[in-house]
Amino acid sequence: MTGAPTREHFAGLRRLFRTTAVRLSAIYIAVFTVFSLALVVGVTHEAARVMDRQLAEAIDDDVETLTEDYRSGGIVRLLATLDERSRRPDAGLFHVVDPNGNPIAGNVAELPLQAVTEDDDEPHHLPYSRFEDGHETRHIALVRSFTLENGFHVLVGRDIGERERFRSVFRKAFRWIIVAMVVLAGLTWWFLARRVLKRIDQVSDASRRIVAGDLSGRLPISGSGDEFDRLAVALNDMLTKIGELMKGLKEVSDNIAHDLKTPLTRLRNRLEEALAGPEDAARYRGALEASIEESDGLIRTFDALLKIARVEAGSPTAAFEVLDLEAVAEDVAELFAPAAEEEGGSVEVVEDDRRHRIMGDRELIAQMLVNLVDNALKYGRHDDRAPDVRIWIEQTDRTASVIVYDDGPGIPVADRARVLDRFTRLEASRSTPGSGLGLALVAAIVRHHKGTIELGDADPGLRVTIRLPALEVVPDPD
Repeated sequence: MTGAPTREHFAGLRRLFRTTAVRLSAIYIAVFTVFSLALVVGVTHEAARVMDRQLAEAIDDDVETLTEDYRSGGIVRLLATLDERSRRPDAGLFHVVDPNGNPIAGNVAELPLQAVTEDDDEPHHLPYSRFEDGHETRHIALVRSFTLENGFHVLVGRDIGERERFRSVFRKAFRWIIVAMVVLAGLTWWFLARRVLKRIDQVSDASRRIVAGDLSGRLPISGSGDEFDRLAVALNDMLTKIGELMKGLKEVSDNIAHDLKTPLTRLRNRLEEALAGPEDAARYRGALEASIEESDGLIRTFDALLKIARVEAGSPTAAFEVLDLEAVAEDVAELFAPAAEEEGGSVEVVEDDRRHRIMGDRELIAQMLVNLVDNALKYGRHDDRAPDVRIWIEQTDRTASVIVYDDGPGIPVADRARVLDRFTRLEASRSTPGSGLGLALVAAIVRHHKGTIELGDADPGLRVTIRLPALEVVPDPD
């Protein structure tokens, strides 16, 4: 049968009732029901108490009025007052019996004689019969009895049917509220649970695809801006970052395999050549020294890779402090200036009358400037001399710019983006010692400090501009 429930239907229902939405809805209904019940019971009880008090006050007023009428006009006036009051739309209960217990007036069909003849200081409940439209009906009243001076007994009361009708209306309304609440809750369960399950199933499907190897997969976003969308956006950003890291890891692995294969092969061939030749201590020593030099180059390469990894994996504010950029630049310039002057070049900081400060890691910022100046001195040589390297620091709109430029041959426009990648070495620098990781480390340090790096033309030479978030600019104390 097409309409018969299947195993999948029951499985879907089991999953539905295990969802947080359904459980929260059930808790909500239970709490709301308890509070609604307490509210209805409390309101009806208090309303009944107030109505009983009002009825008791009305009965006391009737007793006082009838007593006063009897004293002023006797039994005749009393009976006239009872007759007049019995005809009112809101008439109370009145019943008069003589000293022998014979009823002589009233609007009550039947009452126990004892209820009429026993005096009561406080009103109490009493069942009674009453004629309505020619039929006798049973009621409950709040009554009080008193005895006149001539022995006549008078019962005065008020029907409490209005109070019971009030309670009945409340009970009926409460039942309808509970029914409506259960129905609405069921619809809410169905809508929310299905919607939640659908979104969770989508997330689960996307997660399984990603785990299976599809790193380009992303969690679906409905566009509603709800908590699922916010979670999906955050997870997608995380997946994008993981994808970039995986891509970078693959590229680094490929680059390491490619760039280190040549020096390792050269090292092995040199050692084989030394072993294959005649036994000569001087030749062996030369081969060992060359191998040590080659090994040192490999160690420097791995050290650079480890530095980049530590920078990219480090906490954004792990060792940050307030830094004076001019002071750091002056230290770096002082380190390289003697060697540059020996080669016919120079390294200096272009001073101004202000000090620029940032929040950063002093060691990393110094390493960044060291790499930039070292690269400029290494690859900016021209006319068989070292270049003139200048470090300029300026600030605009809370951004500090560190500019390092030289007067060397520069870098072609087409190669400026890729020289920031790891193991990238241009053809003109192949003969110069290096691993192609200097500018890659600079780029990693800049990203670590939430900055940007840009390579441009110094006309002539290379211009490297690094922009970092800055603190206030203060005058130079000198």
